Amino acid sequence: MRTLAERLGYSADDRLVIISCDDLGSCHAANEGVFRAIRDGVASCASLMVPAPWARDAALRYLPTDDIGVHLTLNCEHPTYRWGPITHAPSLLSGEAGFPRTVDDLWEHADPAEVLRECRAQIERSIAWGIDVTHLAPHLTAITLRPEFFDVYLELAVEFRLPVRLPSTITRDQAGFPFRDLAAGEGVVFPDHFDHDWRAGSRDRVFDALSNLAPGVTEIHVQPTIDTPEVRAISDAAQGWIDDLALVTTDQRLIDLLHSSGAIVIGYRQLRDAMRAGAA
Repeated sequence: MRTLAERLGYSADDRLVIISCDDLGSCHAANEGVFRAIRDGVASCASLMVPAPWARDAALRYLPTDDIGVHLTLNCEHPTYRWGPITHAPSLLSGEAGFPRTVDDLWEHADPAEVLRECRAQIERSIAWGIDVTHLAPHLTAITLRPEFFDVYLELAVEFRLPVRLPSTITRDQAGFPFRDLAAGEGVVFPDHFDHDWRAGSRDRVFDALSNLAPGVTEIHVQPTIDTPEVRAISDAAQGWIDDLALVTTDQRLIDLLHSSGAIVIGYRQLRDAMRAGAA
């Protein structure tokens, strides 16, 4: 059986890296930061939060050369900055307006049928906005590690023929079900390596990942924003997001590590094309 790297036209020993930007559309500062990161920096793709307030602005600024997926969103973790579903989905609403702030709250109340309808609508709206969607990546891993919601994730990946983000740092025993095996069994493509550490500020995590890069495809995520009063008001984590932008646009150590590790930077579009070619 060929490795994912070989399916992409490389050797099994090559080290391929996807540098992905999360939370496009979440706010104006994120849109500015993400587009700067993928157009002027080393980031190779991003994922759009369709229900978020600045998603339409991001879609209007989209270029066909941008590698953009859908950041399937069922949570809004910020205490005062709120957004909610784009479909009629009572089980996806919190008591304080908008989506639940925590994944546990979502898991306790969400109806899988409403999750499916909402996530499908987010993908379809992205396509209607003219985005050539390249992949799916769930916000906060909310639908990855719960079997009834993972079924939704997998169904949509198959329906739209899109690769997905799956963590490699969580075992099947920890998750309670073989999520990576299930995806592979349906012909869904996903990176070989992905650390789902969501703490704001990616510098140490990115440097460590590149210093210990394994053969195959590794996804490394960042959350770049520009520095504005608004983004600092949204979250105490904003300084980490601001630093992410500096990391992927101006940090020479990152450039040096990419070269010394032998990393080949790719995007999710290559994974999507390989997945569709395999299905054909």
